[in-house]
Amino acid sequence: MTIVEYGDYQCPHCGAAQPILAQILEHFGNRLRLVYRHFPLVEVHPFAGAAAEAAEFAGSRGVFWQMHQAIFANQHLLSIPLLISLAANLKLSPIALRDALASGTFAIKIQGDFIGGVRSGVNGTPTFFVNGVRHDSPYGVATLSSAIDQAILAAAA
Repeated sequence: MTIVEYGDYQCPHCGAAQPILAQILEHFGNRLRLVYRHFPLVEVHPFAGAAAEAAEFAGSRGVFWQMHQAIFANQHLLSIPLLISLAANLKLSPIALRDALASGTFAIKIQGDFIGGVRSGVNGTPTFFVNGVRHDSPYGVATLSSAIDQAILAAAA
């Protein structure tokens, strides 16, 4: 099973969804794969794009999920200096991150995720897909778990 989240690192609803996703991942274990796609709403969240690029920078060095979690844990303080500090905490080069942000090294990846989301009907964050099916119910543990259980049953049939 795969759950895809289209999210924005500065969106408070996305931040609230993270502990829910952690519970779901713990419950389903290796039967579930989480894919995060960037959908930064930069008109209302000015640091969301840079945060997405910082996460991809970290991912290119093998620590995407650690940066992902650190960004959400510090969401209320989001800024470029914070992103650079988080990179340093993960033993990543702050200078390399600064240069990547300045040059837009990962901007095309972020734009690709965003365009893919628009094409899939994403119009806000967070938006979840369970095995390719959009989950339009509230994203609580019970409703997402139920959708995953239904997808597991459908796949087994």
